[in-house]
Amino acid sequence: MPRKKPATPDKGHAKAPKTGKGKGGRPSKYDPAILTQVTNYCLLGATDEQLAAFLAIDVRTLARWKKDPEFCHAIKEGKEIADATVGQSLFHRAKGYSHPEVKIFNNNGEAMVVDCMKHYPPDTTACIFWLKNRQKDRWRDKHEVDHGITSDLASLLMANDGNSASLVSGD
Repeated sequence: MPRKKPATPDKGHAKAPKTGKGKGGRPSKYDPAILTQVTNYCLLGATDEQLAAFLAIDVRTLARWKKDPEFCHAIKEGKEIADATVGQSLFHRAKGYSHPEVKIFNNNGEAMVVDCMKHYPPDTTACIFWLKNRQKDRWRDKHEVDHGITSDLASLLMANDGNSASLVSGD
């Protein structure tokens, strides 16, 4: 009669608390001291996959850490600021903008510095992108069209096995 192995607890699924003292398994690498780094890395536009690689953890571990309110807030703060900054840049590009600029010319071997205004005209691609995302119902490419096919017409078409010639000739 073969001997049975003693029952072992499920390893790998136990969540270690922040202190690193868990019921089993490896202690967590989570340290609240990384919250500023997490926010700053998200400010640079990092995705969850890139953030996990930066922290040297698996994406599933990152998902578990996101359950911690402080950690989740650090990620959201960085991503929201980054998204708002890019959104603002897209908005300025869509409507066009101007900014002061300095131009340097060579005037018979002497440097001449001239202040001027640099203008960027509205960018139609940025406009389209902005409107398609902000006013989807009015600007999206896909429009819902009701072709007026009723269930009676659909039944008739199915009954004729798609033979449109018999519908036209009346057979």
